[in-house]
Amino acid sequence: MPIPRFDVAVVGAGLSGLRAATLIQQAGYSCAVLEAMDRVGGKTYSHKSVKGGKIDLGAAWINDTNQSEMFALAKEFGFDLIKQRTVGLNVHQSADGSFVSFPYRSDLEDSPDTTPELKGAIEVFNKLVESSNLEHPEQGPNAKMLDSVTFHEFIQEYAGEEGVAMANHLSQALLGVEAEELSALYMIDYIKSGTGLANMASDEKHGGQYLRNRQGNQSFSLKLAEMLAPNSVFLSTPVSKITQLQNGKCEVSTKTSLSFECKRVVVSVPTCLYPTITFEPALPAAKRTLAENTALGYYSKMIFVFDSPWWREAGFSGVVTSDEGPICFSRDTCSEEDGQYSITCFLVGDVGRRWSKFSAAMRKKQVKDQFYAAFRSAKPALPTLEPIEVIEKEWAKDPWTKGAPSPVMMPGTMTSESGQAIRSAFENVHFIGTETAYVWKGYLEGAVRSGKRGAAEVVHALGQRRAKV
Repeated sequence: MPIPRFDVAVVGAGLSGLRAATLIQQAGYSCAVLEAMDRVGGKTYSHKSVKGGKIDLGAAWINDTNQSEMFALAKEFGFDLIKQRTVGLNVHQSADGSFVSFPYRSDLEDSPDTTPELKGAIEVFNKLVESSNLEHPEQGPNAKMLDSVTFHEFIQEYAGEEGVAMANHLSQALLGVEAEELSALYMIDYIKSGTGLANMASDEKHGGQYLRNRQGNQSFSLKLAEMLAPNSVFLSTPVSKITQLQNGKCEVSTKTSLSFECKRVVVSVPTCLYPTITFEPALPAAKRTLAENTALGYYSKMIFVFDSPWWREAGFSGVVTSDEGPICFSRDTCSEEDGQYSITCFLVGDVGRRWSKFSAAMRKKQVKDQFYAAFRSAKPALPTLEPIEVIEKEWAKDPWTKGAPSPVMMPGTMTSESGQAIRSAFENVHFIGTETAYVWKGYLEGAVRSGKRGAAEVVHALGQRRAKV
């Protein structure tokens, strides 16, 4: 069987890989996309509920202002966007297990547990975010010092153990890790890339959780795949090796024994998963160190689907937050036009990791018990309404993702040669993925922007090669 030949091979059919592939093909070059899963979409995965609506088990939100790339694609594809519910009572559970309810708000500084010390720590943190260097965080004020300590240590200095609790909740919710698992500089840069802490926490206009896609966010990847030339996407084709040949070409080998020959390779795989692929010649030391010093968090969802939106009728927003767990936070994820009524519970960080060790039945029971206790804390007479469907997705147990949403950098990485090499090409191999974006890294917007950058690099390189012929 003759070896398939393409100008470019893209490893990974998530949003970043598919965006790169569409732009490379639009520039006139042939491009194959090789995907280990049996579907496109990566960490976007939309489930059709028993009610007929789509529920996102992975990345769930975009907005229509500072996430311009995603909003442009949503308009191009004709998707229906649903504003996130921001009315009704929120419920918060403190570390002692007690609950308090209050009118909806998403501002961290207005949280019931926010002390003056915490407000001070948040103010210091916000000033550091404002003054940081987005494209070169290693050159920002006090970058070396901030990269030498964990986010836990940094907040603890300003606000003690109460501050650590806030820092953990933030790093868990955004990245699925504890505050001691990433450097303070990385967290500052991550918040900067998402246009600031207040915006990232917000479910309102300009915020990180403003709009949901009625068609499901996996539809972005499905639509991009449809734009590619026939026979461009190879599913269930995990890449095992990338060889850069002496003739200037590359050979991409897969675990299905199928090999591809190309001129350029685009790798859309999380940095910490680079070791799952053999590179010949081996990756530069900086890239290998980067892989060793980045890690994915624990991020899971349990979604309850009901016949009716009883929490809305009872005056709740659908937001539950907890310092105790297993639920870290929840959101209303209804699609009224489809008659689909659901609340999505997020289980993240160390609390999620511990919960993950239980049986499926015990995991479900623990979440349901906390879920109903939260609502009944405000309205004890609330009737028991059993869900008609319960959906669970543990991204850490997915064999091809190993975690979510985006790799974090450990202390000392961001200001080192390895941290600065995150976007660097290795001869004819280019690297993309949401963690490599400058803006909204870890989000769908960052994925698309990284795909555009990778495509531009490849098209430029191939254009130079063509010009020399």
